[in-house]
Amino acid sequence: MTRKALPPSHFLNRELGVLAFNRRVLALAADDAVPLLERLRFLTIVSSNLDEFFEIRVAGLKEQIRLGVKVAGPDGRSPAEVFEAVSAEAHALVAEQYRLLNEVLLPALAREGIVFPRREQWTEAQRAWLRDYFERELLPVLTPIGLDPAHPFPRVYNKSLNFAIELAGRDAFGRKSRHAIVQAPRALPRLIRLPAEVAGAPFAFVFLSSILHAHMDELFAGMEVKGCHQFRVTRNSDLFVDEEEIKNLRLAVQSELLHRHFGDAVRLEVAESCPAEVADFLLQQFNLGALDLYRVDGPVNLYRLREVPEQVERPDLLYPPFRPGLPEPLARERDIYAALRSGDILLHHPYQSFAPVVELMRTAVTDSRVIAIKQTVYRTGTDSELMEILIEAARRGKEVTVVVELMARFDEEANIGWAARLEEAGAHVVYGVVGHKTHAKMALVVRREEGPSGPVLRRYAHLATGNYHLRTARQYTDFGLLTAHEEITAEVSEVFKQLTGLGRASRMKHLWMSPFTLHRRLVAAVRNEARIAKEGRPARIAAKMNALLEPELIEELYAASQAGVQVDLVVRGACALRPGVPGLSDNIRVRSVVGRFLEHARVFFFANDGAEDVYLASADWMDRNFFRRIEIAFPVLDPALKARVVREGLEAYLEDSAQSWLMNAEGGYERAPRRGRARGVQEELLARLGTLDWPRERRLEAGEMAGMANA
Repeated sequence: MTRKALPPSHFLNRELGVLAFNRRVLALAADDAVPLLERLRFLTIVSSNLDEFFEIRVAGLKEQIRLGVKVAGPDGRSPAEVFEAVSAEAHALVAEQYRLLNEVLLPALAREGIVFPRREQWTEAQRAWLRDYFERELLPVLTPIGLDPAHPFPRVYNKSLNFAIELAGRDAFGRKSRHAIVQAPRALPRLIRLPAEVAGAPFAFVFLSSILHAHMDELFAGMEVKGCHQFRVTRNSDLFVDEEEIKNLRLAVQSELLHRHFGDAVRLEVAESCPAEVADFLLQQFNLGALDLYRVDGPVNLYRLREVPEQVERPDLLYPPFRPGLPEPLARERDIYAALRSGDILLHHPYQSFAPVVELMRTAVTDSRVIAIKQTVYRTGTDSELMEILIEAARRGKEVTVVVELMARFDEEANIGWAARLEEAGAHVVYGVVGHKTHAKMALVVRREEGPSGPVLRRYAHLATGNYHLRTARQYTDFGLLTAHEEITAEVSEVFKQLTGLGRASRMKHLWMSPFTLHRRLVAAVRNEARIAKEGRPARIAAKMNALLEPELIEELYAASQAGVQVDLVVRGACALRPGVPGLSDNIRVRSVVGRFLEHARVFFFANDGAEDVYLASADWMDRNFFRRIEIAFPVLDPALKARVVREGLEAYLEDSAQSWLMNAEGGYERAPRRGRARGVQEELLARLGTLDWPRERRLEAGEMAGMANA
């Protein structure tokens, strides 16, 4: 679509916004109010986030620079300028991460009996045990590679642990190679817990890198190991599939996955002590520059520390467990279909259980009146009860249709596996629309029931802001709507028809759909609020999302602010809009909430002259969601449920003074002023919604499957 030129001064940079979000996550690792092992977990989350940031966003910048792209982004910066700014901020963020680990978290963990002894601190008993472990578990699988004309620099797997070795002397063949590479096999654990008899503390862990370092000389008999330096390279992991040329999308994605782990290098991490000449040698091997080098004071992969909270039996150092609740209609009614015929049911995860969604699908398998089941799959995990249910339904002869998104980043392999198993069971499997990721979250059950004049087909639908993934349903905040509303379910059926068949897009009364109507309807809703404000009546917009980047919609929000509309935005991650700029966005406030659960729900509210329109959606306000993905925004029509969404999904966040960060016009964030001893919004919602429970006979059936046990 043709875009008009917009002032760069109106926009903040996306990549810097992503790094700013990780600053807020890192702040939780530094927060004394957060349980200690959870602080360690937040530290590892930052590492995981940065890995993906380099694999995708930085890789994209470097590719643009390589191709000589000069076109600036909405904020007016060229790819080279963005890369330079990102490099400076990323280096500072990583330095702060390791400072926090070494100066704060490790000493605090040690005070609780959780230690990570360094090589020079090992006792004789520990040295003996670790030597035995090395000879028994590590030595047989290690393959040292000397670098000489017959042994060129090896291919290094993305994000793997490696060692650059400096040597002196000659080997058995008289060779005088000064360098070697040792790659740690990916199957080996990166963190080894010492047994109680040698631990010297309640919980003692040793890094695999430390064990290898201590015994590296045993790999090079008769030679002197003068230096041993761990390193890790991050590679471009974005898949490229030429969707105009391919004939079979699944085969094309499978083929491309083989190359993901050996894409162009984008970052090199080395130990702080690594000599400059070794670091320069590695940079040269990976065709990287000085800005791509990250020296770290500790293990090159902090994400491996994520194993510690699971291995340490200290529940007092974790968030307290909770039991998700249930909406009252499902606590009263055994028959989920009867409950839905009585009215829509709203689920707010993780405070309320995902089990009703699983039960709807599970019941459909054995219900002889159910004829067809349809579902979209974006992320679902490698071990999914829902996918097993769909496979079983297909085996039993149900008409099962599954729209599998093969290009769901980093879930491609799992989705290919599920697609193959579903096809083997007899399900209809389609891969959406080439060129548009299917990101909408929808499921539909078609059931033959008795009506006033005889049998009728009735549809039951589930629409959601989050994925059909049982684990993330306990960790991400999302809304789901179960409904038998005839018009909405008919439109859901129409969307499935568009995804599986051919034909023109049909007009829909309730659903806003990308790439056809979502952007246009949102722009119209924002303009409507501006019109109402100009006419002197109260006007308000409130929205919650993960990212706000699309320039035209940002300009419409600026115009609405100038018209007098009060705009409140809760944006978890990157936000390109500048709030509070005099004359531009005086009436816009932006906050980010970061806490125990990952904020993931998309909620849109428009006052609309008292009508108070409320929509839930799978889409963020980004170009890709509006124009290159298939997304759904769906209305909440029941007045009571609408009030719940506004209260739980918007107002509670705007009132929060414990977990909120307020954004300024320059893209900086400051913690919201704390009012008294207020609990954070997530704790408030846990207390409010996690009280109802399944009736006992249903809890025993569904609890284990749907993750109703303590999270």
